[in-house]
Amino acid sequence: MTLKVTTFEIGEKMTKPNHHTRSPKPGPLHSQVRSLIKERSIVGDLIDENGRLKTEAELGEIFSVSRVTIRNAIAPLVEEGVFTRKRGQGTFLRTNVQESWVGNLLGFQELAEIDKYEAGAEILSQGMTADQDQEISEALGVRAVWHLRRLRTANDEPMAIEHAYYPPEIGLKLQEHRLTDIKVYKVLEDEFSIDVVKAKQDIKAKLATKEEAELLNVAPGSALLVSVRLTLTAQDRVVEYLQSIHHPESFQFSIDLVRRRL
Repeated sequence: MTLKVTTFEIGEKMTKPNHHTRSPKPGPLHSQVRSLIKERSIVGDLIDENGRLKTEAELGEIFSVSRVTIRNAIAPLVEEGVFTRKRGQGTFLRTNVQESWVGNLLGFQELAEIDKYEAGAEILSQGMTADQDQEISEALGVRAVWHLRRLRTANDEPMAIEHAYYPPEIGLKLQEHRLTDIKVYKVLEDEFSIDVVKAKQDIKAKLATKEEAELLNVAPGSALLVSVRLTLTAQDRVVEYLQSIHHPESFQFSIDLVRRRL
């Protein structure tokens, strides 16, 4: 049996709004306006050719609300990274040459609950190390890190090999928990008072080593999917460097994209 798991819903389903007839979604006024600003900016309706968002006064006129409501609507979008503010220039939609995705930041256990499968884990190794790649040290801002290596399973089938790296003050606290089914982000938020708000993730391919092939039950040299995630706080502090090596037939990254007019 091949188990297919949707690991991320990256992006949001959007349709181009009708400027004259579309009504805001139910909820607080600033929340309604926030959703419309985000949607209409991504498709290019509220930004200029340089990606600069219309002014608070202009947006207030468009949505028939006060500048305070506009300000309250935009602030969370800046915190989420949808927009960035440049002093003296305005507010700009964040984009780059690569595709820019927005999605839910979830851990393996949280995904298991949503997708209704039985998640499991085998601890392969854990503890302090200074033998990690320089990239990891630079991302976490420390020389020695706490490293957790696990084989993740779903319905007893191998899904991924996880290498999770943390600063020592976080990792040494995490090791006091049951690491086979820990919800790391919930622990960081609820017990450690660490405000986890976003992540940057890259996805690439690699060939399976002999050990990886044995753990994931594939042939040596098979193509594997690798994701590298930097988990950040609102202050852009990296609190987790997570490398996941996924079984090629068991993971699916679902991505919804929208074309923004340039």
